[in-house]
Amino acid sequence: MKVEAMSDKVEKEYKSLLEKRHILEHDKVTLNVNIEELDKKKKEALDKCWKEVNKNFGKIFGTLLPGAFAKLQLIPGKDISEGLEIKVSFNNTWKNSLSELSGGQRSLMALSFMLSLLLYKPAPFYILDEIDAALDLSHTENIGAMISQHFPQSQFIIISLKEGMFNNANVLFKTSFVDGVSKVDRIVLKDNKRGAKKQKTGDMAVENDEE
Repeated sequence: MKVEAMSDKVEKEYKSLLEKRHILEHDKVTLNVNIEELDKKKKEALDKCWKEVNKNFGKIFGTLLPGAFAKLQLIPGKDISEGLEIKVSFNNTWKNSLSELSGGQRSLMALSFMLSLLLYKPAPFYILDEIDAALDLSHTENIGAMISQHFPQSQFIIISLKEGMFNNANVLFKTSFVDGVSKVDRIVLKDNKRGAKKQKTGDMAVENDEE
């Protein structure tokens, strides 16, 4: 009698384990299907993002450095999910390494890459603090022109000390420190009519710090 009761108990546990195993196997199949579907969607999203960012990256970098071009390309022997590499050319001559670029050129390349990512999913406005600090005047002017050209849907608040950036702004906020008192002057560089039209080519306000 005792052995029969133990047998019934073991048999019930065995059937319960079989049911749990069946559930786990079914869940495993479902998970594998979902993983494959998500991997497919991930690769499609990465491929779409890469192509769009790559297109904007080349255009923005070419605006900042006339005669130059930059692109994102697959690493030989690797998938897009494993990363991309940046290639830069000047006057149709491709550089073997980014270490060949000057500090200013690398700064512009990084700025171009960052803005091309932001351009893929634009935000309503951006705040940039002295991004032109290490650049010469011509490059600063190019940054202002690039923002007006490539970001018509966004507004920029830029802190800068260089006139090259001011030339492309709609409004200039000039800050100064006089007799121990801080002062802010607002200067409209483009009138309301032009400003309304300028919405099609991007709006930019620049803050000028003066001691």
